[in-house]
Amino acid sequence: MIDFNLHPLIPAIVQDAATRRVLMVAYMNQQSFEKTRETGQAWFWSRSRQELWHKGATSGNFMNIQAITADCDGDTLLIEVNPVGHACHTGALSCFFDVIVPGTPAPGDTQDGPPGRHPMDELFATVDDRRSKQPEGSYVAKLLSQGVNRVAKKVTEEAGETVIAAVGESDQRVIEEVADLWFHSLILLAARNLTPADIYKELAARRR
Repeated sequence: MIDFNLHPLIPAIVQDAATRRVLMVAYMNQQSFEKTRETGQAWFWSRSRQELWHKGATSGNFMNIQAITADCDGDTLLIEVNPVGHACHTGALSCFFDVIVPGTPAPGDTQDGPPGRHPMDELFATVDDRRSKQPEGSYVAKLLSQGVNRVAKKVTEEAGETVIAAVGESDQRVIEEVADLWFHSLILLAARNLTPADIYKELAARRR
């Protein structure tokens, strides 16, 4: 068991409970540990700001607790979570994407791409940025401003065009239409406050 008198600040390894991928490492003191247990969401202690940090309070990328385990020395915690959105402030699913020594893909990498930032996540980060900043002339911002019903209708239109291309047009046209469909599907996720990570998790569950 953790003894915060002996270890006032301890590392907490955060792992996706479904994919087993390590998402991030942060630090907990007794106050953040108790808040985590009370609320069912991850709270940490920010060493740079010297204050409590509720993961997701600003970004919406909460970490819903599934299990908490202490190591054999009682000086490190393993926090298993159901993440809402990405873990890293860069928009990557995991903070661990800077590959130094290549090796066998870690558990969880198979469904969300190779180590690093998946192109789908890169694109979604742009969509999310347009949603939050609402730059003038942005197609994404304009579409999102019209509401989820309009976005859903656009996805339906793109799906229809994809089907038409699939049964009677060239491979290149199929590629282009599927790209349009995926792009507008990401906009739909943003309109519903969802992320590609939610889809990855569902696909991982179905695979098992």
